[in-house]
Amino acid sequence: MDEMQTNNRVILCGTPLSSPVFSHASRLEPFYTFPLEVARLSGTVDTVNILLREELLSELRPSRAGLIRVTGEVRSFNNHSGEGSKLVISVFARELSPPETPVWVNEVELTGTLCKSPNRRTTPMGREICDLMLAVNRLYGRSDYLPCIVWGQNARRAALWDVGTRVHLLGRIQSREYIKNLDGQAVRRTAYEISVSDIAALSGE
Repeated sequence: MDEMQTNNRVILCGTPLSSPVFSHASRLEPFYTFPLEVARLSGTVDTVNILLREELLSELRPSRAGLIRVTGEVRSFNNHSGEGSKLVISVFARELSPPETPVWVNEVELTGTLCKSPNRRTTPMGREICDLMLAVNRLYGRSDYLPCIVWGQNARRAALWDVGTRVHLLGRIQSREYIKNLDGQAVRRTAYEISVSDIAALSGE
């Protein structure tokens, strides 16, 4: 079994929307997935895909409030099936447990390296945003590539960083729907990203 990572930590507390279904097998070990719904303080709901080993299926026991706590890591892979490649973001569950209190939780802590130049822009409402792509090392020489979105003063600072800058951030996983035009047809899709609440460049490493 993989060791727990220290540069990629996620804690979620939400409601499973359906029972786990088979996802894939790796080295003859089956993995399953299910969607977890997590509400924000604003009332907006994010739906996060949870990936887990078969051995954790018996631990999927929500509390009386219907909530379950998931501890794990954010993972990414490029899905090349269908029209073009698509970056798929999920949470790999290390532990499942009923929460101690019935409170929605969506917390992410990452340490990684900028692998693309920051893209600073302004929303139609005048908010400053900076898009980052963070490479987070995984065990056995692999990496996860995670899109992050930074706001306001943090966005202005992040826009000045170079590719290769090491950063540490806190935030949450958010999902958003968008419309993609494929062969003249409007197709509804879901994008996932890390909405950053605090970020800093690391020096002296």
